[in-house]
Amino acid sequence: MSQVTRGMFLVGSPALRRLRAPSSISVRNFAAIGSQRKTAVPSIISKMAPTAVASSSGFQKAMKTTLSSLGIDKATGITKPTTIYRNLPYPEVFKHEEQNKEGEVTRNGTFCVSTGQFTGRSPKDKYFVEQAPSNKKLDWGKINKGVAPEVYKNIYDKAVKHYNTNVDKMYVFDGYCGTSPKSRKNVRIITELAWQHHFAKNMFIRPETEEEVANFVPDFTIINACKIVNDDYKELGLNSEVAVVFNVEESKAVITGTWYGGEMKKGIFSMMNYWLPLDGVMSMHCSANKGKDGDTALFFGLSGTGKTTLSADPARYLIGDDEHGWDEDGIFNFEGGCYAKTVNLSRDNEPEIYDAIKRDALLENVIIKKNGEPDYADVSRTENTRVSYPIYHIDNYEPSGMGDHPKSIVFLTCDAYGVLPPVSRLSPGQAMYHFLSGYTAKVAGTERGVTEPTPNFSAGFGAAFLTLHPTVYADLLQEKLDKHGTQCFLINTGWTGGGYGVGKRMSIKATRACVDAVLDGSINKTQFTKEPVFGFEVPQELPNVPSKVLNPREAWSDKASYDATRVKLADMFKNNFTKFVKPGMTDYTEYGPK
Repeated sequence: MSQVTRGMFLVGSPALRRLRAPSSISVRNFAAIGSQRKTAVPSIISKMAPTAVASSSGFQKAMKTTLSSLGIDKATGITKPTTIYRNLPYPEVFKHEEQNKEGEVTRNGTFCVSTGQFTGRSPKDKYFVEQAPSNKKLDWGKINKGVAPEVYKNIYDKAVKHYNTNVDKMYVFDGYCGTSPKSRKNVRIITELAWQHHFAKNMFIRPETEEEVANFVPDFTIINACKIVNDDYKELGLNSEVAVVFNVEESKAVITGTWYGGEMKKGIFSMMNYWLPLDGVMSMHCSANKGKDGDTALFFGLSGTGKTTLSADPARYLIGDDEHGWDEDGIFNFEGGCYAKTVNLSRDNEPEIYDAIKRDALLENVIIKKNGEPDYADVSRTENTRVSYPIYHIDNYEPSGMGDHPKSIVFLTCDAYGVLPPVSRLSPGQAMYHFLSGYTAKVAGTERGVTEPTPNFSAGFGAAFLTLHPTVYADLLQEKLDKHGTQCFLINTGWTGGGYGVGKRMSIKATRACVDAVLDGSINKTQFTKEPVFGFEVPQELPNVPSKVLNPREAWSDKASYDATRVKLADMFKNNFTKFVKPGMTDYTEYGPK
């Protein structure tokens, strides 16, 4: 009989069940228990004293089971590991990480791991099995590449054989993706490494009760066989020895050749981007927060553009930092945690994230000094250093993981050319144009082979995770904007005064000031100037933002060079957008640069 250590869960209010609060939560959160998405949040958390409401000890005893009782043997073919740890509580995960010697412990008790050779996602190694009916719906191309069923079987069989012959113990996380009961999915993550179990526990939504776990049936299963290297990848027609393969019809995925934790997180996100739009629900690569009056804001953007940093606002309540859905009731988080970049992290610039790094958080690829302190400035291993942590490590998180229909949407772009202003107001048509364009820069370290910011267009500000055609998501977004009157803005967190290598990165202080003006509505009270090439509206003045920064041309010492670079960038937009001008598609070309 296999031995399983079962998880420990918070027993308490339904409003907390999706996100798992710690043993002590604020009066603000306590008051919000049972509230609906449209209920205003009563007060700012920093003004409230903590009140204990429930114990986080959850299950009081270890529970034994077998692979067959979980259905893993029949569902996956994995039959041999003698010990299975399921939904370990955080203290137990920490013990396993230490005992397995999977990393090192920092001075404040945070566990830190190295993800090995691959310190970012491998987008060229993601595949979907070509079979009906999903092959009629998937947007095939460079993002969603296909493999034959027999290639998938070859890789899958390797993974199962590895677990059946080389693995004595494995870890199973059973939880949810999506705080909304209407659209959440049950996800099962099978791993060989304790820290990957830790990662899944941080990033997905943790079950609450023993009954939930006992009756759990996965909608989708990921088998992480990171130690498998596909030496025969050329014969299989793959890009490299790494393979992350999704079988939509079998509701499974297998990961081989890479240890990077983000593959699990983004793998499930890709599947949510397949399932939800087919049901008329908008899936989004964005962060979200809400104000004290319940006003909700969304922040679209790729990695490194500021989604996590800007949504972690001390004056607002964090709904989530990366992945959300938008249905007829409002906004809902997909996740139960956050995944933030830590390069050059400091308490002065990003206090909420800095203070979230403590026991139960998980650092990835961060260099640890001899005194046990993380060195966030050391990028000798990678610039894509990361931390994952349960969302309640952010003091002012929103426990329901949900919010009303957004009042404001911010598109975040990291403009490597230094052309775009720090903030622009978009018309509805311009909003659709920039959503489909998704202009930004790939930030160093986020993907293999990227060593410096590179201009990039990524539809929906997340094309790497879109499984359907981008216009499917654009049509859903347009429908939402028209129905709810949401205002959209473009905010540049990239360069000013020149392009990369000449200018400098926009200050967080200036970006915060732009975001604050958007969220409190004060930006609409200022005077605007129409940008002559891109056509959007640029504020003439904003508090705490220098006027020459608001007008990027004034920030350049060489005005002629700015004008030439602006034309170059405008041409890039126009050339990129040609792929969206096809019969049957709404033509938003008139809302782009002239």
